[in-house]
Amino acid sequence: MKFMNQAFVLAHRALSHDDVPIGAVIVRDNKIIARGENQVQLKKNPTLHAEIVAINRACKKLGTKFLDNCDIYITLEPCAMCATAISFARIRNIYFAATDPKGGGIISNARIYETDRHLWRPNICQVPERASESADLLKSFFALRRKK
Repeated sequence: MKFMNQAFVLAHRALSHDDVPIGAVIVRDNKIIARGENQVQLKKNPTLHAEIVAINRACKKLGTKFLDNCDIYITLEPCAMCATAISFARIRNIYFAATDPKGGGIISNARIYETDRHLWRPNICQVPERASESADLLKSFFALRRKK
């Protein structure tokens, strides 16, 4: 899956600036229109998760606030903040690799789309064949961080 591969490239890029290794790409018409990696540490901003960075770039590129007919590929299940932003942007499909038992906002924890408060509910698809790769990358990152 080439789009998920690109999300993993971005996750590794996040490592280069000591951010949690999560990457996201937004696709429309089978083409990547925006990329994002976590930039929380890089820019000292707690809202700059990979999904938010990618959504901002996609909206700017397309000149719109809605990303209808777009899909997002992410290395980790989005948190509640990012899942809400995905809903507000009206992204069609979410593809993610690993679940996030502590901070996941879709199936693991907050389950925000299960309430009646979201006017837009994207389709959700986990990519289980990449889950362990994502989990291992995150475990390595946090193990290294604890050693510091």
